[in-house]
Amino acid sequence: MQSGATRQSMATSGSAVKARQLTQLHSQLAQLSSNLADTENLLRMTSVQAECMRGLGSWHGGLFMAASKVLGEESVQQQQQGQK
Repeated sequence: MQSGATRQSMATSGSAVKARQLTQLHSQLAQLSSNLADTENLLRMTSVQAECMRGLGSWHGGLFMAASKVLGEESVQQQQQGQK
């Protein structure tokens, strides 16, 4: 049979373990919260960069179409001069 002092010691020991676990859990939750905030900022920046990439794609597409038109017209003119 356990004495009252042994039970008190086990209760105190269990309380200390629980306090240590809660402290560790709090620390891990703080780290998780920090990581989620970092992820949110990175996603926001990625969204901004995706919009910029979309604009660059439009510019490049326009440049390719303009170059194709100019080169296509030159090709047609060269063919017409070759037929004369």
